[in-house]
Amino acid sequence: IYTRWGRTTCPDTAGTQLVYEGLAGGTDFNQYGGGANYLCLPNDPEYLKNGLPGSYSALYGAEYEENIFDSTLHNHNVPCAVCYTSRRTSKLMIPAKTTCPLSWTHEYIGYLMTSHHNHKKSTVYECVDKDAEAVPGSVADTNGALFYHVVAQCNTGLPCPPYVTTKTITCTVCTK
Repeated sequence: IYTRWGRTTCPDTAGTQLVYEGLAGGTDFNQYGGGANYLCLPNDPEYLKNGLPGSYSALYGAEYEENIFDSTLHNHNVPCAVCYTSRRTSKLMIPAKTTCPLSWTHEYIGYLMTSHHNHKKSTVYECVDKDAEAVPGSVADTNGALFYHVVAQCNTGLPCPPYVTTKTITCTVCTK
């Protein structure tokens, strides 16, 4: 099982099926605390009780920020699809690559994204599909959890070359 960020469908590879589609959510970029990961939230949530506890962690929708996909995606919410592969039980996301190791199945390629380096909230890195889509009707610039492209920084322990500061980091998702 893996999440395809930026799309509402699973790749058309043998043995892959959609478990559910939804939208990305997470902790607000400007808050301390909360979860460190993005969540693929289902479009049809279910609840156990009414009412709020005295203290809680707030969950927000997630938006594309300063992206290079297509200028029409800026400030739109990020869709997602949870995919199941019946024939492949291992999933691997490889940053800075667009190919999979030999004998692995290529699921999709994309761009490595996470929160902004100057924001209070740190999040995990996710591979967002290179052909990203938006949640229809979601352009509102509400911020919340945010996805930013990742760029290598030279003279920080990363060897440059092969890394460069003029290109965004790619990624690929592979299964076996």
